[in-house]
Amino acid sequence: MTPEAWILLVGVLVLLLVAWTAWTLVRLNRLEARVDQAWTTLDTQLQRRAGLAEELARSYPAAVGEDRAEYLAAFAADARAPVDGDRELAENLLGRELRDLPEGLPGIPAALRTDLDGTRTRVGLARRFYNDAVRDTAALRHRRLSRLLRLHGSRPLPRYFDIDDRLDGARGGRTPPVRAVADRPYDVGVPPARS
Repeated sequence: MTPEAWILLVGVLVLLLVAWTAWTLVRLNRLEARVDQAWTTLDTQLQRRAGLAEELARSYPAAVGEDRAEYLAAFAADARAPVDGDRELAENLLGRELRDLPEGLPGIPAALRTDLDGTRTRVGLARRFYNDAVRDTAALRHRRLSRLLRLHGSRPLPRYFDIDDRLDGARGGRTPPVRAVADRPYDVGVPPARS
């Protein structure tokens, strides 16, 4: 091969690398925006669920039982601002308490029951969308060339949000115990940091 052919070949390879890098950076920025938007949606739904649980406990303690109303209010408050910082555990405890409420919730307005059921579904969907966005971001960032070129900069890898949001076993069904914090390969509770 002539020197001009080698220069042309190297130039094409450099151009391809630059184009791939630019495409990957754009994709990473879009994925990170998707993670942020999904986190905002998930957090909104979790806060809404905690607010509805608190309203149920405070406004209708006789319908859910006085003792259960106290627990429900405490779990709702902890889900909004976890005392120990473990948001997943707080959300799991609140979710389990809501699932264990009596069937039909006699004495509770139908609108509140419907809102609670709808919120449970929206929390499950929002968590799945958030975790899908985290998975897609991690997959792109873990590619060999992405890591080698450090395309993520100093931005931390977003973390999965792992709660038990199963819709089966709702109201009266028993759920398996929440995994211990030490069993998790990641720590969650705060939105992904941006730099």
